[in-house]
Amino acid sequence: MAEKCATIAFDADDTLWENEQFFRMTQARFGELLADFTDPDHLAERLLAAERRNLGHYGFGIKGFVLSMIETAIEVTEERVPAAVIGELIAAGQEMLRHPIHLLDGVEETIPALAEEFEILLVTKGDLLDQERKLAQSGLGELFDGVEVVSDKTATVYSSIFERHNVTPDRAMMVGNSMKSDVLPPIAAGAWGVYIPHNFTWEIEQAKAPDAHPRYRQLSSLRDLPALIASVFV
Repeated sequence: MAEKCATIAFDADDTLWENEQFFRMTQARFGELLADFTDPDHLAERLLAAERRNLGHYGFGIKGFVLSMIETAIEVTEERVPAAVIGELIAAGQEMLRHPIHLLDGVEETIPALAEEFEILLVTKGDLLDQERKLAQSGLGELFDGVEVVSDKTATVYSSIFERHNVTPDRAMMVGNSMKSDVLPPIAAGAWGVYIPHNFTWEIEQAKAPDAHPRYRQLSSLRDLPALIASVFV
């Protein structure tokens, strides 16, 4: 088989399948459960602060989110949160971990087509077991030449991934919905960064776009990716 001319790496959550909307649904329920103790806006601010504070302890994913909700509930109620509320938060997290996969528009057609012509990788953050579950349920698992579940996405992490897969960065492209994780670090590592916005993006994953950078592109849909790849890797 001839060597494939380029490597295309993909984020998973909110790039290939829905994810953030389930966090927001659970957070709305969190607000309802604690409505007698604080208003939703203040609660959201406290939860976001807890999530930022806890990233170094729990990493990214549902389990850390649930623990941050519990911590926030204890704080805003001055340790008076009912045990039943804690139980509901745990149950909500378990429900999130069981939620079926909903592929985003264009994924089912685009990923198999690209896999025929390019080396494709999955580079995602989050809990290993949960990401493995979602990849298995997606039906896409066998299409990827490599799967990397990482604790964070930095330029150093991307450089290590490219080296491990014998990828030359200028022949690599990372595609995702997070400017902070999927675009800026791969560009810093010498690769292309392609931003495909999602309706919902976690505040922690937002950053300013490098509009003037020659290796940055933005698309409105994954369906537009093959044409972009053809124009870049000639």
